[in-house]
Amino acid sequence: MATAHKPATSTPLSGGPMADPAAEPISTSSGGSTIEAMPSEPEANKLFRMVMKHKGSDLHLKVGLPPCMRMGGVLRQMALPPLTTAEMERLMYPIMTPRTRKILEDEGGADFAHIVYDGKLETRFRVNLFRARGKLSLVARRVSNSIPNFEQLGLPPIMADLTQYEQGIIILAGVTGSGKSTTIASMLQYINERERMHIVTIEDPIEFTFTDDKSIINQREIGIDVMDFHKSLKDAVRQDPDIILVGEMRDQDTFSAALHAAETGHLVFGTIHASSAPSTISRILDLFPREMHAPLRQNMAFNLKAIVAQKLLPTTKEYTEKTGSNRVPTNEIMRSNPIIRKLILNEDDNKLGDAIRMGKEEGMQDFTESLRQLVVDEKIERATAFEVAPSVEILKMALKGISLAQPGIL
Repeated sequence: MATAHKPATSTPLSGGPMADPAAEPISTSSGGSTIEAMPSEPEANKLFRMVMKHKGSDLHLKVGLPPCMRMGGVLRQMALPPLTTAEMERLMYPIMTPRTRKILEDEGGADFAHIVYDGKLETRFRVNLFRARGKLSLVARRVSNSIPNFEQLGLPPIMADLTQYEQGIIILAGVTGSGKSTTIASMLQYINERERMHIVTIEDPIEFTFTDDKSIINQREIGIDVMDFHKSLKDAVRQDPDIILVGEMRDQDTFSAALHAAETGHLVFGTIHASSAPSTISRILDLFPREMHAPLRQNMAFNLKAIVAQKLLPTTKEYTEKTGSNRVPTNEIMRSNPIIRKLILNEDDNKLGDAIRMGKEEGMQDFTESLRQLVVDEKIERATAFEVAPSVEILKMALKGISLAQPGIL
């Protein structure tokens, strides 16, 4: 997780002198020999292997620019000439399936997984190939070969407790690049190492690959193993699962199917694009017409077990040098309890933040408390915390040991 996400800054790619050493082009040779694709693999793998060699997080390809990769959060060019339209098409088409090509042509962009093999080791990339001003562009994120545990990710210990529910829905909320997939993978791996469960994942594409330990894990990829999320969720409940990962809950059908799976006794994990735990409720409601909100609230009140909202922040220089990690998550955690359920039922979403602060003994925390702890532990700079704090003044008070009096919300 630590090296796979963007900071707020970037290095100039062209035009003018590059005084920053990070702006120097990255050599395409290794130990005196040029990095090449293997004889039997696509030519584009040369560029993917460059990212692997330099432990970059993302590969960026755009016509008119040399290939680039993100290293330590900074975009850097490779020491290669700018890509032409013909070169881009020659590199990209061999790594696409016929289905992916059709999606690209019909919709202007396609997501898929690309795997680079090195003996028995496989490195996966999550690829987004799209057209911009009529020309192909690519951004591919390297997915870690190993699944880090909670401690390695810097996640709070309460995450282990969230894996112990027998049924219901657990939602990971955050923007693109906030580490949601990595956090869920860590939670599933925690279960895999400890419980005899059947886990079914539905992903688009598969990112982390699991090895069966105590659990049996079946991973299904949209477009390869099954045609769409809704169909795969209907299938999943007939596959004797204990746990279902539905990936991104992006529409009404997917969320309805996930709720149905939870109602019928399964533990369901999913992700959604939302900025905080309370705003996740309104984000879900936005997927449905107004007349469905009342029954939906009732369903969520009894089946929603937890929402974990997450953001990734740059770490202090000292923490990076000590751990090798240059990103750390800040988490807002809301767990279901009688107060939370009542507020959801009564449409008092604006009071959920107060309920989260009141639930500290149950492992709940808001972003302010999470940021305070990260600053105290010297994992992030105070300035970084203030940039993303819901309220700078409240965070300043928290850092001084002053907590807000809890209002009467019942």
